[in-house]
Amino acid sequence: MTKISVIMPAYNESTEIRASVIRTHQQLQRMTRDFQIVVVDDGSTDKTGEVLDQIAREVDRITIVKLAKNCGKGHALRKGFVHTRGELVFFLDADMDLPPEQMPGFLKMMEEEEADVVIGCKTDPRSRLDYGPYRRLVSFIYYTITRILFGLPVRDTQTGIKLYRREVLEVCLPLMFVRAFAYDLELLVLAHYFGYRIVDSPVIIEYHQKFPYIPISTMKTTAIDTLSIFYRLHILGSYDERRAERLKQMK
Repeated sequence: MTKISVIMPAYNESTEIRASVIRTHQQLQRMTRDFQIVVVDDGSTDKTGEVLDQIAREVDRITIVKLAKNCGKGHALRKGFVHTRGELVFFLDADMDLPPEQMPGFLKMMEEEEADVVIGCKTDPRSRLDYGPYRRLVSFIYYTITRILFGLPVRDTQTGIKLYRREVLEVCLPLMFVRAFAYDLELLVLAHYFGYRIVDSPVIIEYHQKFPYIPISTMKTTAIDTLSIFYRLHILGSYDERRAERLKQMK
């Protein structure tokens, strides 16, 4: 089995995708000989697909997955996972904001903490990023809400670099409903509920574009998705049987 797989979802990233994939490929070559990159073109309407085709002809261990229409980042990650073979699976945004050079630090933390999941945390005091007060406030409010609703032992769920042991994704991804903005939260909620150990890590973010405000429509969709996760978990008890099986296996 391949040691490390990296899934990179991309939507209309024609200007950044080449540098992002090549940079990630170079970093993986420094880390291990046993890796693959799966790039998922999530229904891009620009030339992202053409650029990816060219990259695939130039470098090895690249798999390109093209979706007919844009269905959201969570859906793209699930489709990408089908094509992975890694024991360890990174999720990495393709927009160049998250330098791939920080991947070794995530691997080190997973080993030292005996963790099943390592996630980037913008609020860690060791993190390096330019993060305005508005985004800090929105992140804090969302963190507080999710902490109350789900008791997650992390301070940030939305940063686009994460490392999972394969087993976690095999158990959790088939159970997910969210396709878009709250997919990170749903996956982490399920992993926590099934007893997997999650830790957060300082992160480096080099913003290439500034997004000072989050659209109201995005906030509304995220709020609805978040409440639907709570409803399925705590009201319907949709995952109780699967959780009992998982906890029994751990004994």
